[in-house]
Amino acid sequence: MQRHSLKCIRMNKISDWFAMSMTKFFRFVADTFFAKRYGHRAVVLETVAGVPGMVAGMWMHLTSLRQMKTGYGPMIRELLAEAENERMHLMFFIEITKPNVFERWLVLFAQAIFWIFYFILYVFFSKTAHRMIHYFEEEAVKSYTEYLKMVESGEVENIPAPQLAIEYYGMKKSAKLSDLIKKVRADEQHHSKVNHRYADGDTSYTRKNG
Repeated sequence: MQRHSLKCIRMNKISDWFAMSMTKFFRFVADTFFAKRYGHRAVVLETVAGVPGMVAGMWMHLTSLRQMKTGYGPMIRELLAEAENERMHLMFFIEITKPNVFERWLVLFAQAIFWIFYFILYVFFSKTAHRMIHYFEEEAVKSYTEYLKMVESGEVENIPAPQLAIEYYGMKKSAKLSDLIKKVRADEQHHSKVNHRYADGDTSYTRKNG
């Protein structure tokens, strides 16, 4: 019993180390390419951020079919809703930044590579995958906080929020970029909590129906 507990602790430490290491690596890449160009950084990062929820939701959907069992519905819907939310973030910042051809190709490349990587990771180590996304979302919150500071200080123009974002969040017509960043940051905080919960293996609440 004690050996089993020690083994679990050791595995959790390895899982956490890997998740944090990957987060630091992707943070380094983002800082190298975009520095303080947070609008353009958001375009690439949100492209990648839309992958985990879709991959995890798809895999849980297939698991439910393969096992011919119910109980996966709420988790599938939550994960796919996360992917859709991240997709909308991308749409907002595309309108704001108007990415060039190079950035669009970078988005395509980043998405393809990350999809393959995350799918393999999720199939074999789903808790580690969720832990990594928990850390990713924490970094996203930090990035959006820094972006917001630049907007509020006047370093970045506080332009009107895109109409798409106003309709999506139900914001006032006079909403600005700063208002949008606060909404997106709140979404990322929620995603961080959800993935932290899944990383800890807490899926009991999802097993009630569906």
